[in-house]
Amino acid sequence: MRYFIELAYKGEAFHGWQSQPNAVSVQSTIEDALAVILRHPIKITGAGRTDTGVNARRMIAHFDVEEPLANPENLVRALNSLVSRDIAIYNISQVHDDAHARFDATARTYHYYAHIGKSPFLDNLSWQAPASLDFEKMNQAATLLLDVDDFTSFAKLHSDAKTNICNVTEARWIPCGDDRWVFIITADRFLRNMVRAVVGTLVDVGRGKLTLDDFSKIIEAKDRCAAGTSMPPQALFLWDVKYPYYQIKK
Repeated sequence: MRYFIELAYKGEAFHGWQSQPNAVSVQSTIEDALAVILRHPIKITGAGRTDTGVNARRMIAHFDVEEPLANPENLVRALNSLVSRDIAIYNISQVHDDAHARFDATARTYHYYAHIGKSPFLDNLSWQAPASLDFEKMNQAATLLLDVDDFTSFAKLHSDAKTNICNVTEARWIPCGDDRWVFIITADRFLRNMVRAVVGTLVDVGRGKLTLDDFSKIIEAKDRCAAGTSMPPQALFLWDVKYPYYQIKK
C-alpha cells in the first residue's frame, strides 16, 4: 500500500531534506519516527530535495507499507508527537500503488521573501533588501525566464542532474504587505540551487549592477559563473506541489 504525506517544515534546524551521514535532515527525522510507530524501517521519497536552511510550506512524500493503515489520522497525531517542533505533518492519504511523489508532480512553486528595513521578527524567514532595490526592473528581467528552457546558468555546479531543461510558467515579484515583497516562481522542475541563484541575479538587476540585456546574456551563456551569487536560504519556501490525480488538502 502506498501513502502520500503532506507536511511542512522550517529548514533552519536541518541539513536539507535528503538523508545524509552524520547530519539531521527532514527525511531522516520522519523516517525515524515512522520506524518507531510502525515498528519496522520505512523509507520515504519526497517531491524534491530542499537545501540546508530552506523551508517548505507544502512538501509531499510517499512511503509503502505491507498492509493498509488502520487509522491514518492516528498516525498523523503520533508522528507530530515524535518529530521536531520544526516539522508539521498535515495529512496521510492512500494513493494508487505506482504513484510517485517526485516523478508524478507536474508543477512546483517556490516563494522567496524580502523585506525593506531591519526587523527582528522577519529576519529568520525573509531577506532584508535595500530600500533602493528596483522591483519593477527585476520583474522585467523575470519575464525573460518564461521564454527560455535551459537554466544551466542558475544550476549548482557538479550536480547529478541529467538535464538542465526546465519549463518556468510563472516568475514575478509582488508586494505582500508594508515594505515586504515575495518572488513567486513556478516550473515543472527545479535544479539544485536554481531559485536562490535566479533571485540573486535578479537582485543584481534591481541594484543596477546588471541591465536587462546583461541578464539575457547570462541566461544565454549557460555558465553558472556568469550569474549572481546565491541568496540566503532562510527566505526560500517550497510553497506548493501539483499532481494530476491528487488534490492537496489546504
